[in-house]
Amino acid sequence: MDLVKITFNDGSIHEYKKGTLFYEVSKDSDMENIVGFKINNEVFSLDTKVMEDIKINFINTDDLIGNKMYKAGLKFLFLVALTEVFPTFDIRYEHSVPRGMLGVITGDKILTQEDISKIKGKMCEIINNNDKITKLNVAFKDAIKFLKDKNEYEKLENVQNINDKVVNFYKLRGNINYFYSIMPYSTGCLNKFELVYLGNNKVIFLFPTTRSNGLVPEYVHYDKIIDSFMEGKKWLDNLGMSYITSINKTIGNGKIKNFINSTELMFSLKISEVAKNISLNNDIKFVLIAGPSSSGKTTTTHRLSSYFEAIGYDPILISLDDYFVDRDKNPKDKFGNYDFECLNALDVELFNNNLNDLLDGKEVIFPKYNFLTGKREYYKNKIKMSDKSIFLIEGLHALNEELTKDVDEKYKYKIYLSPFIPLSIDRYNYISTLDLRLLRRIVRDNRTRGYNVVDTIDNWQSVRNGEEKYIFPYIHQADVIINTALAYEVGVLKVYVEPLLLSVSVDSIYYEEARRLVDFLKQFFPIPGEYVNDESILREFIGGKYND
Repeated sequence: MDLVKITFNDGSIHEYKKGTLFYEVSKDSDMENIVGFKINNEVFSLDTKVMEDIKINFINTDDLIGNKMYKAGLKFLFLVALTEVFPTFDIRYEHSVPRGMLGVITGDKILTQEDISKIKGKMCEIINNNDKITKLNVAFKDAIKFLKDKNEYEKLENVQNINDKVVNFYKLRGNINYFYSIMPYSTGCLNKFELVYLGNNKVIFLFPTTRSNGLVPEYVHYDKIIDSFMEGKKWLDNLGMSYITSINKTIGNGKIKNFINSTELMFSLKISEVAKNISLNNDIKFVLIAGPSSSGKTTTTHRLSSYFEAIGYDPILISLDDYFVDRDKNPKDKFGNYDFECLNALDVELFNNNLNDLLDGKEVIFPKYNFLTGKREYYKNKIKMSDKSIFLIEGLHALNEELTKDVDEKYKYKIYLSPFIPLSIDRYNYISTLDLRLLRRIVRDNRTRGYNVVDTIDNWQSVRNGEEKYIFPYIHQADVIINTALAYEVGVLKVYVEPLLLSVSVDSIYYEEARRLVDFLKQFFPIPGEYVNDESILREFIGGKYND
C-alpha cells in the first residue's frame, strides 16, 4: 500500500493512501467549514486526489478566496432549495450589503415568512444530507448549447466572451449551473448562514465574513443603501443595460461614448439633487461626508462644492485629517503602533469648538496638519460664517455623532458614499462592491504611490477592518446615500489594472486573489480611458482633473 504524508496548517503530519480525496483528508482537520485548500498559494478543490507528500493549507470563510467559494456554494444551495419547494420560482442575486447580500425571488406570488422558513428548512435538509456538488468539465460548444437550451442568454454571452476551451459547471441534486467560482465539494460545510426576509420577495443572506471569526454577523438593515441600489438598477433596466453583455455590445457597436455621457449625467443629476435639497433648509451649515476607501469622496466633495457655488453659496472644504492630535498624543493600538483611525486620534473638542464659534459669528483659524512633523499648524487666513456659507467636512468619522456631539443637530447634514454598481454579470452573479473598490484602489495606489498589487491587497485587510469599526456602524445616521458607481467603469479600470494583476507571482499569498480578479475582468470589453471626461469620479483613480 502506497502511503503519502500530508502536512496540515498546524504543522501536524498525517498519512493517507495514495489516491485518497482531499475531502476525506479534511475530516482530520480541526478547522470548521473547510471549502478547499492551497498548495503554494494556489487553490484546489477538495475533489482533488492525494498523490504525493505535500504541505497544504485548508481554507474556509476566513480566507479571501474561501469566502468567495462559500458564498457561491450558498447561492447554489438556496437556488436548489427554492426550486424544490417552489418549482416555478427563481432568484436574482442583486448586490452586496454590509456583511451580506440581497436576493430578489421571482415567481407568481409574494412569499410569506412561513414560505421562507420552508425554503430554509429545505436548505438545512440538503446540508444535513451533505449532498455532493459535482464539478462538470464541459466543452465550450456543449456549454453554449446547454445555456442556449435553458434560455440563459446573458450567461451564454459571458461564456462566449471568456472563450475558455472548457467551462466548469456544477451539479447539485440535478440542478446544473455556473457561478464563476470553484465550489465546495459538498453542502455539509455550508451550515453557517441566516436568511432575513424583508418582504416583497426580498431576502438578505448572511454568512461569515473574512473578519467575523467564522460567525454569522448580526443583520443591520440599511434601507437607504438598498433604495439607492434599486434606483440605479431601475435606470439600467429601463435602458436595457442590466447585464455586462449589454455594455459589451454597446462597445462593439461603437456607441459606448453615448452611454458614458448618459451615466455621467445621471451622477451629476444626483449630486445636483442633493445640493438642492440641502439648500432648501437654511439651518444646514455643515455637510458631513463619509464613505469607505475608494468610494470617490474627494471628487464627490468637489462636485458638491461646484454645485453649491452655482446656486449662490460659498462652500468651504474641511478635512478631518487636519484635526489629528499631535503625534506624541496619538493613541496606540494593542501592538504599540499609532492608531490613526480611532476617533481619539482627532481633537474632537477643538473641532466642536471651531464649529460652534462659527455658528456664534466668530472668526476661526482652521488648523492644517503637517504629516511630516506630526503637528498641527496654523496660518492667518481667518474664516467667518456668512449667510451663504456651507462647510463640506470629509473624513472617516463624519457620520459618527460623537464627532459633532456639541453641535446642534439642525445645523448638520450627513452623506454616505459608496459605489453600489447596479450592473449584473447574470441573474445569479452580481458585481461585488468590494471588488469594484479594490480595483479602483489598486489602480490609484499604483499611480499615486507606486504600490504593487500585493502591497495594496495586503493593506486592504487593515483598511477593511477600519471601515467595519468606524464607518459601517453609522451608515444609518446618514441623511442620504450617494451611489458613486458608474455602470461602465469596470471596462475602463480593466485597461489599467489587468497588467498589474498579471504581474503577481505565484509565490505571493495573494496570487489566487489576483487571478480571481483577472478571470472576473475577462468578461468585460476594454474601454479607453480617453473616453472618460475630466470631471468624472473615475478620474480620481485613473488620473485626471482632481488627482493628477
